[in-house]
Amino acid sequence: MAVTRGFKGRGSAEGPARVPPGQHLVDDFPVLSAGPTPRVSLDDWSFTLKVGPRPVMKWSWAEFNTLPITKMTRDIHCVTTWSKLDTAWEGVLVDDIFAAANLPPPTPYILAHSFDGYSTNVPVADLSGKAMVAIRYEGKPLERDHGGPARLLVPHLYFWKSAKWINGLQFTERDEAGFWELRGYHMYGDPWREQRYSGD
Repeated sequence: MAVTRGFKGRGSAEGPARVPPGQHLVDDFPVLSAGPTPRVSLDDWSFTLKVGPRPVMKWSWAEFNTLPITKMTRDIHCVTTWSKLDTAWEGVLVDDIFAAANLPPPTPYILAHSFDGYSTNVPVADLSGKAMVAIRYEGKPLERDHGGPARLLVPHLYFWKSAKWINGLQFTERDEAGFWELRGYHMYGDPWREQRYSGD
């Protein structure tokens, strides 16, 4: 597996300077999901890029793994108030997915979709240069409980935006609410502004 680029976090700041308001540090990696953990075999896995309802590119697992692989180390923050520092991921940058499809973003908004029916909205500006579809964690294939075979990683937003078991990205004309957003969670979800719920 080729590694094309490496990204590090905010630098040498430690502890509280890296923890958003209302968060606490954990050493483990808590498992939280909206429903049962799906079992997705690599033979059945696929990833589709859509513009509205129209598919413009689809990859199998083998095809997806031929795209440029990047390493990224980032702090992550869950809306349930835990934060974990220096998590190490490998995957395909969202920018490289767009490039492989020869598709400049046609709208400012995206819905991420998952095999279990989950969805979440993310502005394109928060994906370009900042996010990946992760397939490895701490040097190992991503475990099912943490979203394997692949999950979206948008580390600067609350972790519900990093959709587990991802199977596609869909460009939308407007900012459409996903699963948790329809149930009262914030449409954007910035940990540093404590945007947990609608109205925060």
